[in-house]
Amino acid sequence: MLTLIRFELLKTYRKLRTYIGFGLIAVLVPLAYWGMSLGGDDLAKGMMRGMQKDFLLVGSLFNGWFVSFMIMNTLFVQVPFLIVLTAGDVFAGEATGGTFRILLTRPPSRSRIFAVKAISTILYTLSLVLFLGALSIGLGVLIFGTGDLISFTDAGIAIFGASDVPWRFLLAYLGAAWAMCVVASLAMLFSSFVENAIGPIIGSMAVVILFLILGNLPFDFFIAMRPYLFTTYMDLWRKMFADPVDWTVVAQEAAYLGIFFTLFTGGAWAVFTRKDVLS
Repeated sequence: MLTLIRFELLKTYRKLRTYIGFGLIAVLVPLAYWGMSLGGDDLAKGMMRGMQKDFLLVGSLFNGWFVSFMIMNTLFVQVPFLIVLTAGDVFAGEATGGTFRILLTRPPSRSRIFAVKAISTILYTLSLVLFLGALSIGLGVLIFGTGDLISFTDAGIAIFGASDVPWRFLLAYLGAAWAMCVVASLAMLFSSFVENAIGPIIGSMAVVILFLILGNLPFDFFIAMRPYLFTTYMDLWRKMFADPVDWTVVAQEAAYLGIFFTLFTGGAWAVFTRKDVLS
């Protein structure tokens, strides 16, 4: 099993499409930090200007943690689209390349082949989120230093001490990675149906966009629909910056994401193991 996973990862990381997401992150994060270095301090001061009437603020809250938090708020809207570029190709790419028949006539069962491809896709997803986290936090701390973090959430404003920040970012990126795994599983489901990777990629993007729009419409019908949309729980990472963290809500939302992940992955497995391979 481990040998099969290793070969699948080698095949995945040999494809140029795999590095599109890494390349975009490697370009966008430094550009964002360059922009922050020019006007980020003024942005932070503007956001805190209203607080100065009620609190005595000493020093600057514009630091690497603040910039990394802003990057998470900005880029995690686009990360799902980077995930599906590879996840949507996991099964459809084999059909496009005409290698399905050869692959399925070899000793490993279809279930094992599916497990290998699913695990490899999840590992790719985790590596992309880890790369984003390491690059954004690493550059942020290196360029802007550390300090206290000011967090803007639905519940209000919270300021965390420097020692209270690293574990929040660690759990936030773990929560974000879990949400991205759900997006990857959706792309795998679409990929198992067709023989061209373009369809699963566009289809997954369309579903994410549609669910995000429906989940934000301020009408009773769509508000009632929100619990049944996986995009409702994609901001799980934000819950780590509440004061205090509501662990009950975190566990519930993580469990809901787990349900969607199981449904999408189970559906992909059911289609793949019963699929007629003609090429």
